[in-house]
Amino acid sequence: MALGAALVLSGCSANDSLAQQANAGDNKNYVAGDGSVTEFAADKRGEPVKFVGTLYGGKKVDSSSFVGSVTVLNFWFAACAPCRVEAPDLEALNQELGPKGANFYGVNVRDAEGTALPFIRTFNLTYPSFEDKDGAVLLSVSATVPPAAVPTTLVLDKQGRVASRILGLAEKSTLDALIKTALNEAGPDAGTGSGSASPSAQK
Repeated sequence: MALGAALVLSGCSANDSLAQQANAGDNKNYVAGDGSVTEFAADKRGEPVKFVGTLYGGKKVDSSSFVGSVTVLNFWFAACAPCRVEAPDLEALNQELGPKGANFYGVNVRDAEGTALPFIRTFNLTYPSFEDKDGAVLLSVSATVPPAAVPTTLVLDKQGRVASRILGLAEKSTLDALIKTALNEAGPDAGTGSGSASPSAQK
């Protein structure tokens, strides 16, 4: 999917402004995106995302470890209704595409472990999630993710840059296509597509 500039799909405003702060609609404490999809041309992606985050359970992860793989970051919290709808699809894609070099991480922006883990167990999520109440992960992508827009899903390319974004509920076939597009791109080492092991076992 070669693009000469950022391509905005399915209803995203031309003067994006973070999709007008994800439509500025407050519904049960989350800002509802409209499912709009934005893809960014390789020469428009800027610098790699940089953060050190903490997974539930205490493991630290440096985003520099993402280089060489495609990384999916899904921003969620337990009381977010659309997050519950998309969770099974995210896990299904993790199972399918994790072995092909796509690493999945949740980013929980509100919940302590006692609230987040029942959600993770309910939906049998095998990929790990960051406890991001301090905003370290969210801040690192603040140019791309509206502060209260949950869910939002980002696909990072093999250099760790934001390649595409879904504001709101991630439709499975759309996210599948975005991840596969990123997987098919050349890696940082002259086209090598080798990815690191899936983080699924790091839960």
